[in-house]
This record gives sequence, C-alpha cells and structure tokens, in this order.
Amino acid sequence: MLLRYASSLVGNDLHWAEDLVQEAVLRAWRNIDVLNTDAAKLRPWLFTVIRHLAIDGHRSRGSRPSEVEQDASTDHGVPDETERVVTTQVVADALGDLTPQHREILLYVHYLGKSVRETAQALGIPAGTVKSRTYKAARALRAALDRRGYTR
Repeated sequence: MLLRYASSLVGNDLHWAEDLVQEAVLRAWRNIDVLNTDAAKLRPWLFTVIRHLAIDGHRSRGSRPSEVEQDASTDHGVPDETERVVTTQVVADALGDLTPQHREILLYVHYLGKSVRETAQALGIPAGTVKSRTYKAARALRAALDRRGYTR
C-alpha cells in the first residue's frame, strides 16, 4: 500500500518509490518511541512523510542554480508546481475510494461549477438530493484524504 502510494506520487518510478518508502520506514524506526504511544497515527504519519519526501525529491530534481536571486516579495506562499501535481494525484487517488454517485456529484458541483439546480436537472434528481449527496461526498473525500495522511 505504501509502495503503491509512493509510486503514484513519483510517476510510477519504482526505484524512487522504493527509496521513499524505505526512508519513511527508517524515519519511523528512528522515532519508534514517539510513534509507539499511538499506533493509529502511524499509517497517516507514514503517508505524510512519503508525500513530503516526494515533494522534496521533485523540487531537488528540478532545481538548478539560479543566476538571479529571486525577489522575496514575489513569493506569496503560493504552492509550487510540484506540490500542485502531488496534491492533484493524492486527491485523484482519494476520489477512487468514493462511490460513483459521490464522484459524479463532486464532478458537477465542484469541478464543472454547476449550481444545485443545474446539477439536479442534469442528473434528474431533486435539489435536496444534490445537497445531501454533495455534503456526504465531501465528507467521504475528507475521510479518504485523512486515511492517506493528507493534511491541508
């Protein structure tokens, strides 16, 4: 499970994914005394470590020495392209855990930006059903992201 997740973050580069998992497990071993206190948090912790290692790896693989120093005033805390790609992959993976109805409702409401009325008409369901499914789908997506250790 960890290897599949790591592989999805690094473009299916198996060797890099194995390195990420190995480093995450090594860090868990080094922090075993802290992690033993709450075993339920180990899995999300490992997923988070793998995600951060992947982001760091993407950054270091794509970085080159800069000829001009970047102006600090242009950095407004906007996530860089690597983090956006990793986040997109994590969310796409989490969407796979949802039911087809939940994925469909999120597609219409959040991705396509349709109103409740427009979504209800397109799917042939009452507006109240659109609202309740949207709420339940968002909750299910949050739970799927939490299981992957994604905190944002």
